[in-house]
Amino acid sequence: MLRVLIAGATGWTGAPLAEAVRAADDLELAGGIARSGADFASVEEALAAAEADVLVDYTKPDVVRGHADAALAAGLHVVVGTSGLTAADYAELDSAARAAGRGVIAAGNFSVLAATLLHAATLAARHVAHWEVLDYASAGKPDAPSGSARELAERLGEAAAADHDHDLIGPPEARGADVAGTRVHSLRLPGYALSTDVILATAGERLVVRHEAGASADPYVAGTLLAIRRVGEVTGVLRGLDRLLFP
Repeated sequence: MLRVLIAGATGWTGAPLAEAVRAADDLELAGGIARSGADFASVEEALAAAEADVLVDYTKPDVVRGHADAALAAGLHVVVGTSGLTAADYAELDSAARAAGRGVIAAGNFSVLAATLLHAATLAARHVAHWEVLDYASAGKPDAPSGSARELAERLGEAAAADHDHDLIGPPEARGADVAGTRVHSLRLPGYALSTDVILATAGERLVVRHEAGASADPYVAGTLLAIRRVGEVTGVLRGLDRLLFP
């Protein structure tokens, strides 16, 4: 029986995830963590008081790194569903997790369909020299690019180096952010829900792969449960639900 702490247990994904953990025969909810309305008010309090095997984080970009570090130091595995961590953050977490003999599974998006986009785009990028990523979210989303778009860009950068921006005329910012060699354009406007496009192109054709988030947290709950059950098999950091679905 895996004992699970959930940071952000009253949130949009955290609340239904807590219910799913309670309902699972092979999982036990060791406690929910939130500023109010949960078992514990902080991760530090929960780690000191509860016996647990896995910490799941669905909180905010400015606190997730500290939560992951504290959980690894306490001997827990970690599942990160919060966006905002950089490649450098993950490199440092990988070192800490390996030193502790623990696993970290992180995904910019724990949806199976978002993971499928990531997998398909990475395969295509091996054979194409040009691509860019468009990242859409509401005006209130603080991190740009989103975790999904950042993870996608960094994974594409592992596959190959995109070819763009030769002899640019005009402000460089107009080309978007350079994330691991991929141009990422983040729109933050009222009326948008989370979605991600990757456009891969040759001189004669284009492939557009798009993931659109719906109104339900169910897809993210299902993917997070998979990560909770598999994180004990991992040492160090494993980024991307696709690497569990498509090994």
